[in-house]
Amino acid sequence: MKSEWQIGVGSRNAAWARWAGTVAIVAALMAPYDAGAQAARGNRGPAGPDSLADLAEKLLPTVVNISTTSAPQQASRRGQQRSERETVPMPQFPPGSPFEEFFKEFFDRQERERGDRPQQGRRSTSVGSGFIIDASGIVVTNNHVIAEADEVRVTLHDETTLEATIIAKDPKTDLAVLKLKTERKLPTVKWGNSDKTRVGDWVMAIGNPFNLGGTVTVGIISARGRNINAGPYDDFLQTDAPINRGNSGGPMFNMEGEVIGINTAIFSPSGGSVGLGFAIPVALARPVIEQLIEHGKPRRGWLGVRIQTVTDEIAESLGLGEAKGALVAGVTDDGPAKVAGIESGDIILSFDGKDVKEMRRLPRYVAETKIGKSSKVVVWRKGKQMTFDVKVGELPEDEQRVAAVDPKTRTDKTETMRALGLTLSGVNQEMKQRFSLAEGVRGVVVTDVAKDSPAAEKGIKPGDVIVEVAQEEVTSPADVADKVKKIQDGKRKSVLLLIQSGEDLRFVALRLDVG
Repeated sequence: MKSEWQIGVGSRNAAWARWAGTVAIVAALMAPYDAGAQAARGNRGPAGPDSLADLAEKLLPTVVNISTTSAPQQASRRGQQRSERETVPMPQFPPGSPFEEFFKEFFDRQERERGDRPQQGRRSTSVGSGFIIDASGIVVTNNHVIAEADEVRVTLHDETTLEATIIAKDPKTDLAVLKLKTERKLPTVKWGNSDKTRVGDWVMAIGNPFNLGGTVTVGIISARGRNINAGPYDDFLQTDAPINRGNSGGPMFNMEGEVIGINTAIFSPSGGSVGLGFAIPVALARPVIEQLIEHGKPRRGWLGVRIQTVTDEIAESLGLGEAKGALVAGVTDDGPAKVAGIESGDIILSFDGKDVKEMRRLPRYVAETKIGKSSKVVVWRKGKQMTFDVKVGELPEDEQRVAAVDPKTRTDKTETMRALGLTLSGVNQEMKQRFSLAEGVRGVVVTDVAKDSPAAEKGIKPGDVIVEVAQEEVTSPADVADKVKKIQDGKRKSVLLLIQSGEDLRFVALRLDVG
């Protein structure tokens, strides 16, 4: 990567000279306006923080660039999301900009090199960021950066490249821990307190955007407690500090140089930064990271309840006064809540001294609680508050969430339809949140599409809903399987599906393997 960069810079000396001249002219023209703006600010102070050069110089060595490779046989099963990660889009610049000329040559050369390599069986790659939390070489990153990797290599700030092994990972919080193979004592970050971070505080992000290496950007915390439907424990910090592809897994620092978040996701219609980046707060991430290091997996607290949102109508019907808390829709037999006396129909108002203002907060509160701890749970039952002492259990391996949904909206388990190349699930609250489905949607949700399958060829994608099969309504994966089997038994070569994508409906005929 470095050699390519140097070659590209060397071939653009004339362009850089022209650009430098242009910058000098623009700076001279803007000087009066800058002076006027400064005068207008008067005693309000500077528009941003003082120079962060010293802070950046101190922190850059603690941040690493991560590259991964995956074996060809695994790469063939990736799918569209993986392909999008492998192809990094060219940054957009004003027409005629020397940057546009430079990056165009750089990306064109990469495209030519990809074209010269065989497309069948090639190894797939991805890039990301991470940071060192222990001098022996312990690195934290996002799970999605290394989730499907066969080889992981980490490049330090001094351009030393080291092999890394995956200690453990947690898809639910999108966290992973690596161990570098090194005898050196490495610089480390310091943990901060994300709970003290306020909207408007300045932050610094360091990472590896577009595989360009250590890059520093600055912005503010623009919101807290964001739920972006990434998992059951969403509680993201939102920032306008520029974050792009490759920044995933990198640290978000406060102005004291402490890590307060792990940069994880962006909202971007264009693929580049639009000022909406999201970071996992340290208050959520650090306990998980410590458990990954100590136990090789996260150990989460468990109540053994299925919960749903308390609506205004539910609150009024139960005499609660306002919509808050988490409505218990079901209680697991022999689970901690059942043993303590919590019943279906109770509304959990607080857990372990923490108010449950929204249903989604309860899963995180429970998950972060030490296993075996006796916690007070305040519930609303039959017009009055009651308190129970619950001994928190450990979330079983096969539990997908701390909280599920009303049994009336629960449907069959996820099922794979190999004849169509689809993985299907019933419509439940988790699917609605995961794919932003409308509240009244009916049918069967597509959760995955096999590459090169009949469904993939017709453009069916995760989040689509199968409303009808052979012009008959379906409400579960089993319904779909039964109707497809009947069609196969009848030796028909295709099946007609009615597919809902967002607000659009369309019929799709998929070919079948009738044997």
